[in-house]
Amino acid sequence: MAENTGELQAINTAWQIAIQEILRMVIRDVYHVGGEVAFMNHIKRIEEAAVDGIYTDLRLRGTDDWTEVLVKEKASNFVTTLLTSFTFDRA
Repeated sequence: MAENTGELQAINTAWQIAIQEILRMVIRDVYHVGGEVAFMNHIKRIEEAAVDGIYTDLRLRGTDDWTEVLVKEKASNFVTTLLTSFTFDRA
């Protein structure tokens, strides 16, 4: 079982890294024009809207309330961690 757990963790980590890099490129390209302050304001707006969407719109079929709350909390934490890792690239 430990081998399967390690493989699952590797898959999850790889997925997170891939999504982060794609989003980093998209967000940089879309929001780079307005300068650093505008960039950080866009990041904050995206984070707030994503977390709000997770808590208000996400409905998981076939799960109990505890699981749904846990998934929403983890998804929200992931959004915050991901978006706050973005920095304004002056290049």
